[in-house]
Amino acid sequence: MSRAGTTPAILLVVVGLVCQEIGASLAVLLFPTVGPLGMVMLRLVFSAVILLAIARPTLRGHSRSDWTGVVWFGAVLALMNGLFYLALERLPLGVTVTIEVLGPLTLSIVASRRASSWLWALLALVGVVALGGGGWDRLDPLGVLFALGAAASWAFYILASARVGRAFPKLNGLALAMAVGALIALPLGILDAGAALLRIEIVALGAAVAVLSSTIPYALELIALRRLHAAVFAILMSLAPATAAIAGFVFLGQHLMWLEIIGIGLVIAASIGAVLSSSRASREAAEPLA
Repeated sequence: MSRAGTTPAILLVVVGLVCQEIGASLAVLLFPTVGPLGMVMLRLVFSAVILLAIARPTLRGHSRSDWTGVVWFGAVLALMNGLFYLALERLPLGVTVTIEVLGPLTLSIVASRRASSWLWALLALVGVVALGGGGWDRLDPLGVLFALGAAASWAFYILASARVGRAFPKLNGLALAMAVGALIALPLGILDAGAALLRIEIVALGAAVAVLSSTIPYALELIALRRLHAAVFAILMSLAPATAAIAGFVFLGQHLMWLEIIGIGLVIAASIGAVLSSSRASREAAEPLA
């Protein structure tokens, strides 16, 4: 792959990450008005509307198993986003995303089946301990539990996405799953947001969060994946905790202690190491035996 084609693709992924964290920052600013579950509902509803309009998925020609996968994927989407925003209500953005990244990191370590991968697990553990270096009492325990739940949900999201991606072409499966997630989030979201949903400016900001957090990143990632090796893409996605910490500082005034910054750096290093280890294991498995 040419350097000329790779560099723009890398920039697309970085722009997608930045948009995602700006969207998360905007969501936090809306929490006092609509609540975290109201924000989840707004994000999923608008994301579903946009994706359905773009994909225009056909409902015919799919098995019961395919539709079960879509419902499962939609439920995971609703749960993951709900737990993430509930954690964001109680924790800094950088800390929340760092804990959430532990989900795919754990999945990558388990999938690699290499002894060296456990070194990356140990490094990630040291990073998590460092996150509480300023005092675990500074981190809300319930917020940490919500973030860990989001991490586990992210791991299930990857598995559900792969299953639906095999059964539905292009964005069809994601669009349908997003619609299911929106329907699941609707009742609790309406209860949480209440009369705020009648304010056009709040609804418009909710749509902006959906575009920034979902539509733009998904579109840019799809374009980038056509030009980048999967391992390179995964390494770039591992930088999410850093972009989240910067966004939290710039847009929300969230200051992190130096040990917390080191913790974020260690988790990023562990994520990159696990991706490289998993990629190496995949190449070795694909090589023919002599």
